Amino acid sequence: MNLRQASYLGWVLLLMAALLAALGVCVGSAGFENLITPLLHPAQDPDQTAMARQIIWDIRLPRTLGAWAAGALLGLAGALAQGLFRNPLADPFLLGSASGASLGVALVLAAMGGAGGMLGGGGMMADGMAFSVFGTGWLVRLGLTGAAFGGAVLAVFLTLALSNGVQHTLRLLLAGVVVGVVLGAMTHLVLIWSPESLQAMQAFMLGSTAFVGWTACVVMAAVWLLSSVAGALLARLLDGLSLGEATAHSLGLPLTSMRLALVAVLALATGAAVAQTGLIAFVGLAAPHLVRSVVKTTHSLLILLSSLMGGVLLMAADTLARWLIAPQELPVGVLTAVLGGGYLLWLMHRGTRGGGAVL
Repeated sequence: MNLRQASYLGWVLLLMAALLAALGVCVGSAGFENLITPLLHPAQDPDQTAMARQIIWDIRLPRTLGAWAAGALLGLAGALAQGLFRNPLADPFLLGSASGASLGVALVLAAMGGAGGMLGGGGMMADGMAFSVFGTGWLVRLGLTGAAFGGAVLAVFLTLALSNGVQHTLRLLLAGVVVGVVLGAMTHLVLIWSPESLQAMQAFMLGSTAFVGWTACVVMAAVWLLSSVAGALLARLLDGLSLGEATAHSLGLPLTSMRLALVAVLALATGAAVAQTGLIAFVGLAAPHLVRSVVKTTHSLLILLSSLMGGVLLMAADTLARWLIAPQELPVGVLTAVLGGGYLLWLMHRGTRGGGAVL
């Protein structure tokens, strides 16, 4: 393990996050906007200064920090999932949490009758000006967030029940795939039964940070802090599992209880991110890969660095999604899927040409 390289990478990721945060508050539905000058010279145009302050504080800053928090949660969950399943292709959604969250939101929307006129369609959203699943009143948004989180946790419980616990990771993996497929099918059935909910579900399915506010930032930051501490405490188990089941047993690790704790942390981190931003693909899968391509380290540092990498990736993707086709806006989940898929194809091509393992 190279502590110097790991420390260097950590500081680079923090610096990149700071630069992206500064860039994020200046990129919106009209592309790049100079909002700093009105703040530096408030006497010249008080109205413009007040508007700039409101745009930055109420929309841009919480959205940018929320993108970092969601990406950090997904990156952390990705590192835990890949360590738990000993599979570099594992991602945070393997236990069915994404499908459970989608089903929870779909059920609430169907019960609300699609939310009538409160929920507009909107794949292309601009600076919080369009309505979507995340742009409704606080009571509705709280209910949708709770439904997404509850659905994610329920899906993980179903996976655990189907796999008879966490003793066998292969069975747990297969159970997660089955639960994800079944709950995904149930989501489609709900949407067929309540077609007026289709437009409202679009933003959630595509993934968006457009309506993340300060409350969501606080929730995700608290969950990230808790998950980071828990991940650090469980890193020894992941190190043992990476050497094989027999080695982990010989180290005296309580595998069953620690695996259960890992699954709980994985579900908590994934559910919190999905509940606030919808389904954002590939961040949790790509972040640990990028870290491992730079530095080889134990899981205690890998989890932290993957979390920082995930935050930077989603911040960069969110800023790019706002700028690419301004004044319209790409759903960030679509952009991460395209970029993440391209990254995995490049890895496969490199591995094939090198004659070695794909990943």
